[in-house]
Amino acid sequence: MNRRNKRRTLLILSALPILIIVSLLGMSVGSVSIPFLDLMNIIFHNDDSIYRTILVDLRIPRVLIGLLVGACLAVSGAILQGVMRNPLADPGIIGVTAGGGMMASITMLMLPQLSYLLPITAFIGAVVTALVIYLLAWDKGASPLKIILAGVAINALIGAVQNGLMVIFSDRVQSVIPWLAGGLNGRSWFHLDFMLPYAIIGLLLSLLAIRPANLLLLGDDSAKLLGQKVELQRFLLIVLAALLAGTAVSVAGLIGFVGLVVPHAIRIFIGEDYRFLLPLSAVYGAILVVLADTAARTLFDPIELPVGILLAVLGAPFFLYLLKRKGLHS
Repeated sequence: MNRRNKRRTLLILSALPILIIVSLLGMSVGSVSIPFLDLMNIIFHNDDSIYRTILVDLRIPRVLIGLLVGACLAVSGAILQGVMRNPLADPGIIGVTAGGGMMASITMLMLPQLSYLLPITAFIGAVVTALVIYLLAWDKGASPLKIILAGVAINALIGAVQNGLMVIFSDRVQSVIPWLAGGLNGRSWFHLDFMLPYAIIGLLLSLLAIRPANLLLLGDDSAKLLGQKVELQRFLLIVLAALLAGTAVSVAGLIGFVGLVVPHAIRIFIGEDYRFLLPLSAVYGAILVVLADTAARTLFDPIELPVGILLAVLGAPFFLYLLKRKGLHS
């Protein structure tokens, strides 16, 4: 067994145990720590403990949302990196981040009375912006380069509009900043109920993306010779990536790094094969977000740091380390 196969086997075997440990950790620690036995009794025996309200109303939905957000962002990034044939691609390229951020800003700054619709408006803004970028890049086909260039232009335009709104409505900016920083504070069963159908559909559809994603890695010409409808597949994969990332953005705000680094790190360790890359990206993306959220709300207690900030601070150096590390490609 070569080194890559050994690493692949190690990641597969360790994925579920780490996921369970991190989830239980996220449920048990915080400003009020829940002993492990009480945690198990509440989960499995419906025990009426003094910790029950904290666990059921606050921590369980928060951990479940974190798992789904991490999985959706990581899978979205993995798909885009394959479609664009660019290991540095992430949901921001297709406008999901910018579109969701702009609609969230409009809702909170201009229509604060409709703030309860924030998940819906952010989701719509994310997906519609991604589709607009794809259409702008279309010229008898939409090459990855055109999509990236269109994305850069639209992201810059939306960023300017968003900054303008924050200047005009400067008295309300405080309500927008936590969402733009990205985080799971205050997320509840309502947010889980909203995102769950989209997340399940997107993650299940991503399994169907494995074969076309592998074929697109060969290049457009080679994929066409194998009978693939390259433009249609690219469009459908981008829509799927937008759906996944838009679902995450709609409830968690602008959490970066996950869609970029997780699939890239997994790829370095196990290679390009999407049969392994997509599922492992989903699991380890979920692990990363829940672990980071747990750290963000406990390390700086009583202040809760937005998980998006912590991920950026920790993620950038780690990403640079991965880029520089030798010997992982064999």
